[in-house]
Amino acid sequence: MHNFDIARRKANTSRLAGLTETPRAGAPVRSEATADDRRSLNLRHIGIADVSFGKNVTIIQPVNLYGCKIDDDSFIGPFVEIQKGANIGKRCRVQSHSFVCDLVTIGDDCFISHGAMFINDLFASGGPAGKPELWRATKLGNHVSIGTNATILPVTICDGTIVGAGAVVTKDITEPGFYAGNPARLLRRL
Repeated sequence: MHNFDIARRKANTSRLAGLTETPRAGAPVRSEATADDRRSLNLRHIGIADVSFGKNVTIIQPVNLYGCKIDDDSFIGPFVEIQKGANIGKRCRVQSHSFVCDLVTIGDDCFISHGAMFINDLFASGGPAGKPELWRATKLGNHVSIGTNATILPVTICDGTIVGAGAVVTKDITEPGFYAGNPARLLRRL
């Protein structure tokens, strides 16, 4: 088993009015529901489950990581979700509030900024596909930087590309450069 660091914030474990401690996560949850509502409530806590870690991976909790692979010397910030089937390369940084879905492969030495979203469903039928066989893959090359709140649809992005903050990448990027806008377009070659 490889070593990895988990930095946790200690949850307030005291019982306060309106708060109940969740048995698995250890974090307080505000409960405004009636007794009848609480009996039908189905809370699920993922945290970290079935993840393949490389050496020296750093995770800042809380996170939802499940069924994914995170390679050597990578950093995962708080409030990140990385779903099953996603692969994060070596020496990558995935900043807070990012979402990496199934079928996403991120190369080595990549930077994923705050709030970046990866999408695998193009809603081709006018709504959510519902069937994984209709989802599409996304592949980032090495040394790719994705800006804050960028949205990456199922595409391939070549090595050495920078995607600006708020950009929406709708087509494959085959030439290294700086891309921005909605849809993202080449602003400057690198």
